[in-house]
Amino acid sequence: MNIKIKRIDKSLPLPEYKTSGAAAFDLYAREVVIIKPQTITYIPLNVVIEIPKDYCLILAPRSSTHKKGLMMINSIGIVDNDFCGDEDELKSAYYNFKKDEDIKIEKGDRIAQALIIKKETALWNEVDSMDSKSRGGFGTTGLK
Repeated sequence: MNIKIKRIDKSLPLPEYKTSGAAAFDLYAREVVIIKPQTITYIPLNVVIEIPKDYCLILAPRSSTHKKGLMMINSIGIVDNDFCGDEDELKSAYYNFKKDEDIKIEKGDRIAQALIIKKETALWNEVDSMDSKSRGGFGTTGLK
């Protein structure tokens, strides 16, 4: 799949898959960012990506970000295929959950990952009753 991409800062590498089996590619912080304790900060990811029709991009934290004291505030981001204008740089919003320590993200740090997936559009078939028996509420699959 060929993907059209624009880098804001060409001194940083293009996103890359780090292994042959990687599902997601890494994205890099475009600038140094200081995240104050218990605050949310946006980190620019240096790219605008034109996602093909019938696809979307899922933006997720790298698994190592919690070791830094960071949590992506919306768990994942969903980027629509029409978010691809010249000013539509991908950004990641992180929360510093440390109580009294700034977290410094360096320019070029791999701070997020993304994958491109095929999307389907649902056609709703509204009914008055479902054919299946209710199986319980939230978190009931582990109960006996």
